[in-house]
Amino acid sequence: MTKKYLTALCGLLLSGVVLAEDANVDAYREMTYGDRDANPGLLVVDRGEELFKEKRGPKNASLEQCDFGLGAGKVEGAYAQLPRYFKDVDKVQDAESRLLHCMVELQGFDAKELKQKAFADQRLNEDNTDLEALTTYIASKSDGMKINAPSDHPKEQEAIKVGEELFWHRYGPMDFACATCHSADNARIRLQPLVNAYNKEGIQKTVGGWPTYRVSHGVVRTMQHRMWDCHWQMRLPDADYGSPLTTSIIAFLTSQAKDGTMVQPGMSR
Repeated sequence: MTKKYLTALCGLLLSGVVLAEDANVDAYREMTYGDRDANPGLLVVDRGEELFKEKRGPKNASLEQCDFGLGAGKVEGAYAQLPRYFKDVDKVQDAESRLLHCMVELQGFDAKELKQKAFADQRLNEDNTDLEALTTYIASKSDGMKINAPSDHPKEQEAIKVGEELFWHRYGPMDFACATCHSADNARIRLQPLVNAYNKEGIQKTVGGWPTYRVSHGVVRTMQHRMWDCHWQMRLPDADYGSPLTTSIIAFLTSQAKDGTMVQPGMSR
C-alpha cells in the first residue's frame, strides 16, 4: 500500500468522522429548535425563578427590585438588551455582572464569596450554582426576542470597541487570541465546530443560544463561563467573573449578533 494511498484513505476516514460529528451537532440543534420541552435546562429555569423571588441573604430580600435596564423587577426582554450602560454604577454591565451587583446591594451577599463558586464543576457532577440558575431564568424571559443591546451611550460604544480589540489581542504562553479560533468559517478544535464571530448567522445562533445546556457537562453554561473556559483553554489566569474584560468581549460578541433571535435555554454538546 503506497504512502499516497494511505494519505488519501486517512483523509476519507477523517471526512467521514467530521460529517458524523456535524450530524450530531445538527441533532442537538434540532433538540433546541425542535422538541424544546426535552431540554433539561428548563429545570434550571424553574430553580432560577424560585431563587429570584425568594427572600435570601443577610438583608432577607428577593431580587424582584433589581433593575436589569428596563426598570426595577422587569426581566421580560431584559437579557436580550444586555450588556448596557447603568447610570447607578457608571459602567457597562452584562446580565451576570448586573445580577452579582443586585445580589450584593439588595440581598447583602459577599461578592468575593459568590465569585469563588460561580460555576458548577461537571467533574464532580455538581448541580448548577445559584448564579447560573438565576442567569438562566433571566435569559429565559427573553426567549423568542431579538438581540438588541443598546450602543448609543459612549461607554457602550467603548465597551464594544475594547471588546473587539481584546478579541484580536494575542497573549499568554500559547500566543493565542479569541480570533485564533473564532475568526474563520469551518474552523475546529479536534472535531468541535467553532463559531466565526464575523459570520452573522453563526454568531447570532451562538449568542442567542446562551445560556445553553451543555450535554457534555450535564449543566447549563452561561456566557461568563464561556469567557472563563476560553481563557483557561488559552492557559491564561482565571478571568474574573463579571469583570470589565469579560463584559467587554461579551458586548462585542453581542453587537455582532444584533437582530438574532434568543432561543432559551439553548442546548449544545
